[in-house]
Amino acid sequence: MIKNGKYFVAPQQSSDTFKVLFARLAAEGAGRPVDRQGFPDGPWTPETIAEAISAIDGYDGDIDLRTVQIWFQDNDNGISTNNIRWLARIFGCNDPDATSLWQVELSAANRRLAEKRKRKKVGNRPRLGSTETVQKIEAGYTRARASAVTAQEINWRFNLAKKTEALFDSQSSMALPLVVFTGACTLALISFTLNIHSVVFTPENGPPRQVGFLWAPNWTITFLAVLPLFLVLLMDLLRCWKEEWRTRLADFNDPEFLGVSWEHRLTAASYAFWATFFVTVIVASGYNWTATHLTPLLESDPGNWAVDWSRIAILRPDLISVPSAIAFTSLVFLYNGFTAYLFFTGHIILHLMKDDYVSLMKGLEAQSSEEFIPEIENISFLLMNGIFRCTALGVLITILMKLQSSFLQSNSTNIIDWLVADFGSPFGNHDSIAKESTLSRIAPGSFYSFFCLLAIVGTFANASIKIRWMFARLHLAEWHNRLIAPWVVMNGTMALLVISYFLIGVLPGFTIFLAFSLALTGYLLTKPASMWSRDSRKERST
Repeated sequence: MIKNGKYFVAPQQSSDTFKVLFARLAAEGAGRPVDRQGFPDGPWTPETIAEAISAIDGYDGDIDLRTVQIWFQDNDNGISTNNIRWLARIFGCNDPDATSLWQVELSAANRRLAEKRKRKKVGNRPRLGSTETVQKIEAGYTRARASAVTAQEINWRFNLAKKTEALFDSQSSMALPLVVFTGACTLALISFTLNIHSVVFTPENGPPRQVGFLWAPNWTITFLAVLPLFLVLLMDLLRCWKEEWRTRLADFNDPEFLGVSWEHRLTAASYAFWATFFVTVIVASGYNWTATHLTPLLESDPGNWAVDWSRIAILRPDLISVPSAIAFTSLVFLYNGFTAYLFFTGHIILHLMKDDYVSLMKGLEAQSSEEFIPEIENISFLLMNGIFRCTALGVLITILMKLQSSFLQSNSTNIIDWLVADFGSPFGNHDSIAKESTLSRIAPGSFYSFFCLLAIVGTFANASIKIRWMFARLHLAEWHNRLIAPWVVMNGTMALLVISYFLIGVLPGFTIFLAFSLALTGYLLTKPASMWSRDSRKERST
């Protein structure tokens, strides 16, 4: 029978598996163009069927030849639902009714193949009553009992990890970022009422300096823009991982593979959440506020700390009183403590997603199927790209902290003039400002930002190494090579940001290098991940 100039074979509703059915149709040349006598133009080959699928109207992908070759091999590997759709178009000769019939036939054959594969695995299990079976049952009972006891112990106590994850797992991806943004706006308005939003302070041995609250990028840009964007990206990444990518990777695994659930993994990391709460809220905010702000304000002596909006009450009591300064700084550091907790627990979530990915990928090591490799590659890149975006914004926050600290140790009037002067210093327009500081004041932000940088870069490096390592373990060298370009760009951009951080206030003209790094980072943050996938497909086709 001929349909649309092609050789049509009607579905027989047989009991064949997908492999048997596909082999017969490929040999008969079903869906191949016909000659003048009505004979098909030879049987299908992996190359010809891949070209035919790529030429279908509406097909926006690029079928991989290795995937088609698997269909021709005599094994138990099936075919994805999406590829059944396109294969039905081929065998149905682009006729809607015939395509629908073949889609039903191929789906049923694929299910029979899956049932056959499952029966084989069941047949390879140890016999009931054997020593091996008894040992497995006893071990499983012991683990189940231990898990039940652990769950009972956890139920009665406050689970900080799950409560925190629930904040990131909100149905509205803008709820938490809006809370952070609103808090920053509130602090800015309070600074206006206290008259410390813009303060020009003249030290005894130096030029006037702008030390207002709204002139500090680590308190304004960070909480008004960077941190809310970080939370938006993190919440979207977590949603995609839990609802889409994790489920798909679990489906690729053997049904008998016993992976660790997300809830169990989250509960096991409770200690990390409590440790983060102690460090960010108690130490980095509470103790830091007491040592660097409360004590100097009570003693009316700034000591060796750099004078900024928080200590200006000591030298300019006409602007703001000491009690008002104590109240405002305590509010600011309380807000800072909880936002820092959200920021660093966000990085714990990134680590958990990476560990969950590695665990699921290890379950694929025993699988010989390469059918789902393109989808695994896509999930791996999307996860790594999401981690890169979050950590790049984290490094940007440390850069803003370092900029403010370096400015307070300089002799410039305000931070904008300081950056402009540094930008022009290599061209001889201004004297070098990187080494001009004559003040012996201490800016704690420099030390705090450095330790933050170590944690953030560690998160990115660990994820990048582990994901590439899993590709090597699965012997996917060819697929790994396709990700080299985006991987190099992400690693290179992260390296540029780190170098920019260390050059601040040290090398004259560091602003030029910093501007380039920020421009490249901004481009990568706004570039959709799907564009990387399209670039990868183009590279595959060439």
